[in-house]
Amino acid sequence: MSRVAVTGATGYLGGRLVPLLLEQGHEVTVLTRRPESLRDVPWRQQVGVIQGDLADPAAAAELCRDAEVFFYLVHSMAATSDFAAMERRCAQVVARAAAEAGVRQIVYLSGLHPDGELSHHLSSRVNVGRILDAGPVPVLVLQAGLVIGSGSASFEMVRHLADVLPVMPAPRWVLNKVQPIAVRDTLYYLAQAAQLPEPVNDCLDIGGERAYTYAQLMQLYAEAAGIRRPRILALPVLTPWLAAQWVNLVTPIPRSLAIPLVGSLQHHCVMRDRRIDELIPPPAGGLTDYPRALELALEKIRSDAVQTSWATAHPVRDPGEPLPSDPQWAGRRVYLDRRERLTSAGPAELFTVISSLGGDTGYYSLPIAWRIRGVLDKLAGGVGLNRGRRNRTRLELGDVVDWWRVEALDPQRMLRLRAEMRVPGRAWLEFTFRPEGDRYRYMQRAIFFPRSLAGRLYWYALVPFHGIIFSSMARSITAAAEKLAADRRSRGAAANGQ
Repeated sequence: MSRVAVTGATGYLGGRLVPLLLEQGHEVTVLTRRPESLRDVPWRQQVGVIQGDLADPAAAAELCRDAEVFFYLVHSMAATSDFAAMERRCAQVVARAAAEAGVRQIVYLSGLHPDGELSHHLSSRVNVGRILDAGPVPVLVLQAGLVIGSGSASFEMVRHLADVLPVMPAPRWVLNKVQPIAVRDTLYYLAQAAQLPEPVNDCLDIGGERAYTYAQLMQLYAEAAGIRRPRILALPVLTPWLAAQWVNLVTPIPRSLAIPLVGSLQHHCVMRDRRIDELIPPPAGGLTDYPRALELALEKIRSDAVQTSWATAHPVRDPGEPLPSDPQWAGRRVYLDRRERLTSAGPAELFTVISSLGGDTGYYSLPIAWRIRGVLDKLAGGVGLNRGRRNRTRLELGDVVDWWRVEALDPQRMLRLRAEMRVPGRAWLEFTFRPEGDRYRYMQRAIFFPRSLAGRLYWYALVPFHGIIFSSMARSITAAAEKLAADRRSRGAAANGQ
């Protein structure tokens, strides 16, 4: 049992590691810029939460205070174009804070890489390890390849490429080797690192039993998913930049993340040795091979049991200030599309319908228009509509819904989504409902704060479409909620009759 500090607790791996550390009996403290984003996670009341940024010395010092083990699970490549400078700054701050606080062990998750010249992304990850290692605190660097699990960026990239393209033009380095690791095995090694009896200063590779080419990864996915194996054409003319644009267009991965990820695929990323077995023995039953990791990921998706998602962990734009309350709009330009309807549906039915928006359900209005807008957003370097949802029916604060992010929700009265699409301004979609006599008033608002003249022109260009799309959405959502309420009453009457 140790006092453990975790960075990246709202991320893909950190969000899964924290409950494992709690199960082991550790006392856990996490750092996040937005504590409210942890409101709905099941372990929120069992951890200490510090608000702040890892680049802030004061926040890092507070996180390190009394910590024995420090997990460094963050990177900045989707947050800023100059992510290497940001990562360097964060590593320097942590190394200094950990030394001053007397942290016993730092555990850093890096990436498998060859010797020699590396991509911008991989070289930054390696440099973070070197900065941490230059301090007096022992650093255990675990170097992993592609992490395969439901909701991981690597899995989603493989999945969408194989699902969409029966014939896939790809760069020649699609024949490079990579050694994937199941997310459960990655978490196993991380959790065991908190249990080590003595501090360790070493750099160790972790990975599955076998290495594959990137082409094999996609073909094996197709077999696991029961679809036709894609035919992959390795072409010498596809540069990393062009390949990244292709990944951005076809998969949910945004351009800001696709460019550094694709750049890393130019290298063989395989384990050089298995010295990790001397420090941490393999899990009971052995490591999970890649085909089995795919099966487990697909099972999680089918059963709607995805714990964390890369998309939730990677906001593609700074959320900035939250939506101001209405009285504060005075003196600034804001555009609104407001729709209201009285409905016989209750709050439970209304919230059930609006909390299932997006993903496979869509938006209850002109699906072809939404798809076209999603493609245009992808072409502009945005996230588009195919990020989908982590869960088909349930939402939590911070969850991703296509190009939206859940900014506020209260099952008794409202849901607000903040746009992460490429627009010249800031946009929200808000749904509220309140009792009015024996019925409920459903209220729907599209809210837009324009930036410069471009923002104003953008809004006015879409006004004719808003009249169709948003009125249809309000009408269809209330109709769906009323149908759900009627079905529930029918079932209740039938049960009472029996």
